[in-house]
Amino acid sequence: MSLAIFDLDNTLLRGDSDHAWGRFLIENHVVDGAEYERENDRYYAEYQAGTLDIMEFLAFALKPLAAHDRASLDRWHRQYMQDKILPMITPAARALVNLHRAHGDTLVIITATNRFVTEPIAEEFNIPHLIATEPEERDGRFTGRVAGTPCYREGKVTRLKSWMQEQGQTLQDSWFYSDSHNDLPLLSIVDHPVAVNPDDILRREAQQRGWQILPLR
Repeated sequence: MSLAIFDLDNTLLRGDSDHAWGRFLIENHVVDGAEYERENDRYYAEYQAGTLDIMEFLAFALKPLAAHDRASLDRWHRQYMQDKILPMITPAARALVNLHRAHGDTLVIITATNRFVTEPIAEEFNIPHLIATEPEERDGRFTGRVAGTPCYREGKVTRLKSWMQEQGQTLQDSWFYSDSHNDLPLLSIVDHPVAVNPDDILRREAQQRGWQILPLR
């Protein structure tokens, strides 16, 4: 079976789940509104520009997880799914996933966003494999630190190769769908790279390399 690998934010979703989680926390008064919003927007702009310091961002993004018990976090996440994520999922995105499912491909989401935020989203798509940035847990609570390699830029390649070794998978006839130039390292090693609603940098690269460009809204 071929691998069908999907980026999540602005690819399968019509928006960014990490940024939306921050907005949800602000709107529900879980974090300080003005300061958190300013930093949340700044980091998102840096991600789009390709200048994000991933460890600095994760220290910011994982801090609210460490500040609250898991029961509260899970309760908020269920509401977040209803308020923020389900409206971001388009019929076209579901159809693309189901096309690969019908072909018998192995479905994988790979994302820089942390597993706490993204695991229920992968479940909503019925995608069994999720490679995400791992928030460290101890004694049932998040610590605010990262476990292992963040799943970002070249780190996505590192994490995917480790996962493939564990699963006995290869990149033969593999597909990868992404919107972002931050994913060029991974797009460059699959057999079928697809630029989905690409940013300007990725669009130029895709055109130069003859990669498929797919509008998905």
